[in-house]
Formats: sequence, C-alpha cells, structure tokens
Amino acid sequence: MVIKGVIFDFNGTLFFDTQLHNQAWDIFLERYSLNLDDEEKDRKIHGKNNADILANIFKKEFSSDEVQRLIIEKESIYQSLCLKQEMNLAPGAVEFFKYLQSKDIPFTIATASDLFNVEFYFKHLNLGEYFNFDKVVYNDGTMKSKPNPEIFVRAMKVLNVKPENALIFEDSSSGIGAAENSKVGKIIIVNSTNSEYSNYNHDVITSFNEIDKSIF
Repeated sequence: MVIKGVIFDFNGTLFFDTQLHNQAWDIFLERYSLNLDDEEKDRKIHGKNNADILANIFKKEFSSDEVQRLIIEKESIYQSLCLKQEMNLAPGAVEFFKYLQSKDIPFTIATASDLFNVEFYFKHLNLGEYFNFDKVVYNDGTMKSKPNPEIFVRAMKVLNVKPENALIFEDSSSGIGAAENSKVGKIIIVNSTNSEYSNYNHDVITSFNEIDKSIF
C-alpha cells in the first residue's frame, strides 16, 4: 500500500473541541428542556449531518429553514465558547502538514461541519496556510450522515486518489465506520478524548507526532 492522499476529519481530530461541542449542545438543549449524556451525543450527534441530528434529538422532521435556524443558534453558542479560550490545532498537526507538503502528498479536510463553522475555522485557525478552501468537503445540506461513506468518497475524488491509496484520520465511532465503509487503504484514529478504541483494528494516536512515517 502506498499512501497518495490524506483526508482529515476535523472536529475531535484536527481540532480537539469535542468537549466544547458537548458543552454547546448542553446549553442549546437546555433551552428546549432536553438533555443528552456524552454517550448519547457520540451516538446521535458526532459525525452526523444537521438534519439527522435534529430529527434524532427532537424526534420530528424540520424544514431546511428550521434546520438552518436551529443549527446557527447552536453553533453560535459553540463559537462563543471557542473564542473564550486559545484556539490551536491538534498537537503535531502543523508539523505533519509541512511533512506532507515536503513529500508532495495532497491532503484535505472532510467534515460534517457546515459552511458557518468551516469559515470560522479558516478565520481563527489559519487553515488557509495549509488547505485549499475550495477542496474542503463539508456538510452542504446534501451529504449523507456518517457512517455512510459519501463524505470520504467525495474527498477522495477531490484529491484524485483511489481508496486503497488514501489515509483517513478520524475520532468518532460514526466517522470510523464511514472510513471503513469507504474501503480506504488505512485509517488512523485520533484519540482526543481519552476514549476506548480497543474494538477497532486501527492505529491510535493522541498527537500527529506519533505517526509512523514509514507508511508514506
């Protein structure tokens, strides 16, 4: 196997923000007299698209306008929490981007986040220095939720790389499932929440400095 393209999930993978998202969901859900524990958030929220998240939580279907209004409400809470702390990419991420550039290996982001948050990340995390915004795959309202592999299939097409020659970094159970369903050559799990991944047969890292570069 030769790695010819790299795909990064974003939330919980390149940006260790799972707790901020969970906190934002708690604040948002409290407004609607709802509550989810962290296990339920991982199962019902992380890696899913917005319409599916809201339908699962509220147990009803929303119009596209209602979905957008509710998600902007939640993500505004999340962004305000982000801005209250120093925002940094995952340990070793920038050094790894530079390594991939030195090897002329293309890479991009494939995220369940929508444009509202992607623009926020580019503004506050200096992503434009390493990523082409036009090649980022994000939730445009048509994307099937993970574990459906559509998001990663799109990213492979963007990079013009075959599944067997691609590497995907993921953290959530639904995201790992999507990566497996995409038939990708290699998956590396980023453990940003001290979670248990012993049921997966994939490498697990906590920093991008831990990557075995012999795979390239």
